[in-house]
Amino acid sequence: MSALASAFTIMFLFWTITHLARKITIQGDNYTTENIITVTGAGLTGALAFTFTDSFWFSAVEAEVYALSSLFTAVVFWAILKWEDSAGQPQSGRWLILIAYLMGLSTGVHLLNLLAIPAIVFIFYFRTHTVTLKGFMVASAVSVILLLGVMYGIIQGFVVAASWFELFFVNTAGLPFKSGVAIYLIAVISLLTGALIYSHRKNKPVLNTIILCITAMLIGYSSYSIIVIRSHAGTPMDQASPDNMFSLLDYLNREQYGDRPLFHGPYYNAPITGQRERRPVYIQKEGRYVPVTRGYRYNYDSRFKTLFPRMYSPDPDHIEAYREWGDIEGREIKAEYEDGSVLTHIVPTFAENLRFFFTYQLGHMYFRYFMWNFAGRQNDIQGHGRLLEGNWMSGIHFIDQQRLGPQFGMPRHLEDNRARNRYYLLPLMLGIIGLLYHLQKNKKDAWVVFLLFFFTGIAIVIYLNQTPYQPRERDYSYAGSFYAFAIWLGIGVLAVYDNLRHYVSGKKGALLATLVPLTFVPGVLAVQNWSDHDRSGRYVARDMAVNYLNSCAPDAILFTYGDNDTFPLWYAQEVEGIRTDVRVVNLSYLGTDWYIDQLKRQVYESAPLPVSMARDKYVTGTRELIYLLDRMPEPANLHDALEFALSDDTVNQLQLSTGEYVSYIPSKNFSLPVNPFQVLNTGTVEQERAHLIEPEMEWFINRRHLTRSGLALLDMLATNNWERPIYFAVTVPTTEMLGLHNYLQLEGMAYRLVPILKQEMDNYPGHVNTEAMYGNITRHFEWGNIYDPAVYLDETHRRMGSNLRSVLARLAGNLVNEQKHDSAAVILDLAMDVLPNETIPYNYFIIPIIENYYLIGEQDRASSIAMQKSDLLQRELNYYLSLHRRFRPYVEHEMQRALSLYRELLNTVTGNDYYLEQEISGNLTGYMQLLRD
Repeated sequence: MSALASAFTIMFLFWTITHLARKITIQGDNYTTENIITVTGAGLTGALAFTFTDSFWFSAVEAEVYALSSLFTAVVFWAILKWEDSAGQPQSGRWLILIAYLMGLSTGVHLLNLLAIPAIVFIFYFRTHTVTLKGFMVASAVSVILLLGVMYGIIQGFVVAASWFELFFVNTAGLPFKSGVAIYLIAVISLLTGALIYSHRKNKPVLNTIILCITAMLIGYSSYSIIVIRSHAGTPMDQASPDNMFSLLDYLNREQYGDRPLFHGPYYNAPITGQRERRPVYIQKEGRYVPVTRGYRYNYDSRFKTLFPRMYSPDPDHIEAYREWGDIEGREIKAEYEDGSVLTHIVPTFAENLRFFFTYQLGHMYFRYFMWNFAGRQNDIQGHGRLLEGNWMSGIHFIDQQRLGPQFGMPRHLEDNRARNRYYLLPLMLGIIGLLYHLQKNKKDAWVVFLLFFFTGIAIVIYLNQTPYQPRERDYSYAGSFYAFAIWLGIGVLAVYDNLRHYVSGKKGALLATLVPLTFVPGVLAVQNWSDHDRSGRYVARDMAVNYLNSCAPDAILFTYGDNDTFPLWYAQEVEGIRTDVRVVNLSYLGTDWYIDQLKRQVYESAPLPVSMARDKYVTGTRELIYLLDRMPEPANLHDALEFALSDDTVNQLQLSTGEYVSYIPSKNFSLPVNPFQVLNTGTVEQERAHLIEPEMEWFINRRHLTRSGLALLDMLATNNWERPIYFAVTVPTTEMLGLHNYLQLEGMAYRLVPILKQEMDNYPGHVNTEAMYGNITRHFEWGNIYDPAVYLDETHRRMGSNLRSVLARLAGNLVNEQKHDSAAVILDLAMDVLPNETIPYNYFIIPIIENYYLIGEQDRASSIAMQKSDLLQRELNYYLSLHRRFRPYVEHEMQRALSLYRELLNTVTGNDYYLEQEISGNLTGYMQLLRD
């Protein structure tokens, strides 16, 4: 779907560019061969250039919404140009109705398409009015009002009004659920039908067209009904469960992503002066809709607020980034607190607020991506402002050297990065030439293209108000803006011909003006970007998902945490039917009532999960937080603690200063009695390890409170009684394991919860069941061509490979400790074969591989790998030390990491290879001397 949508996007882009180019070069019907060649060349150059741009190509081979969203934008923009051609003709309004329908339909994909509205308004204005300053200002206002009206008045307003009807007819009139929605739909259809009949009979074509546009948009928007229909079908994954108007409204408002200030709000360190309840959410209960509170919004000291707030997140990491990007010196404000204390805060100035906006939000999170697509890209490592990660580059050495340091002799993993793409500024320069030429030849059309460029790029930056340290690069969000710039790339061909024809006229000049840009812009983009956009042969995500599932015993419950260790598993189960007996539980979702509801249902071969809580105990607005207070001298029995936390009696609740009663548990230490016979009968622990079973599990939860997610997890643990195996994926942070990490055993890519206390003194969670893990890896694991140097692995895949190397190294080390050297050799060889340096660059986890090779007597193999790693580290350190002093602070972290790893390598070879030990020791001494000098 993405590939086909992207192909059609390019087709419509070609038609769009040729339409605009014709208006510049061809007067009336005066077609000449030269004009046909240059107009076609402009379309080919701009469309093919966009085809091979980094962000668009990425979306074209990604199972995501952005390719289809780009197609809608392309079709809508092309359609308004077709209207422009036919304006004044009797049936020209059909194009406007088509546009309205497509915009309504596109909302089922993404709201980005609505950002084309301002450009559409100005095409309409330029075609139907004489341009005046007043008219221009009115058109600008209308475009913004229309954009906001569609986004909030139709897209959200339609559902808001439906929810009002539903609330009235169910709660006041006493009708069944959904009756208000049915009456609302009948009313809307009747109103639109009546308005259409009236406007037709009264011969009001403008009104008729407007009503037809609204009707067509709503018909397109009705595609959203599939969300409600699907939710009622009870699918295994029903995100947010939008089965009524209130939950659908939250779904549309993207409530799960939170909100952020836009026009006015607090700085990151604004003192809280109070709180107010958030807008209540309505839940279905006993035949009515009942409002429940779902948290609070904070009130802040007004002195700490600003217009256009850009630095608002109180997250400590974000605050540190604000200080760096905003270069904050600030101003002092004293704040007095309820306890009488007075603290002095350093608050950013408005100029520093704007500096963060321009340097980070615009510079780093938009123009960096823009340059990726039209100048060149440093590598595919996610960039947070560091010198060697994810910057733009040109390939022109003297330019790149001034910004990024020397580009020769770089660390091997950076120099060989396949996303190191150099376009030599050629697309950028041709686009700028096209922009200037367009302004010169047709200011109206240039303004329209600029509006598309601005609203699908910079306006999104302003609206999103992004915080630092985004979880992934966001360039795909701005593909519409890059689409607009590609139009100017095509127009640039006309500028080239216009100047070249003075020297080479006729067909030769037209062909030359077409072929040279076509070769050096789309051609260079295609050649440079091919290697890092070719996904053929890459099945790592799918096979790693299978490995997670195959690490689990039958009928297991597998807790995951992030997107990358959840969605591939759901794909494997839902599409390929692999291990559907395993229930994958995402801890990020477990804090929602709708997700807990779904876990209590049968899904394929997976029985309902052991959740004992009744729905009214965890429904939205109930037990959002469960406070943990360390008031008991002994660990609290988990069953008793849960009964206490789930009690609705105020005697068992904590009264806050606001007078509100909240649930709590008077302990942070917990215990769970263990029935050894049950543990053995269910196969949780093998008979030969029965002596290791603890009579009672005890653990400490180092938190001030539990979320609903933690409550549900503990409830399952208490209710399960070892009937079903419980696992945590290896990528789940230890903080999300609620103190159970010492009772986990590694069996592959997942830890199994067992009543055996960890004895090892390392920093890893739990212990290793070498027999189970060795069997899973050697018999069931698949590798997805991760070992093939011809297959491109991006940063996410390389990180996945690094996790896998860590898991294999840990297994090998435990096999060595158990004197199972033959098995350890198998695992070590496997780690080297499937995770070579060419695909998964050697990192810290190669050290235990080398160490274990030495321990099993494979000195030559160990020393060979150590020598290879030593060479890589030398190259890396030589590069860092060759940098000019002004660049040194930006690579300090990387340099210290490399030195630390070199010391680890020295410790590993010491006593195992005398000559290598002497070489590494001498090198390390030399580097330390250089640093001191």
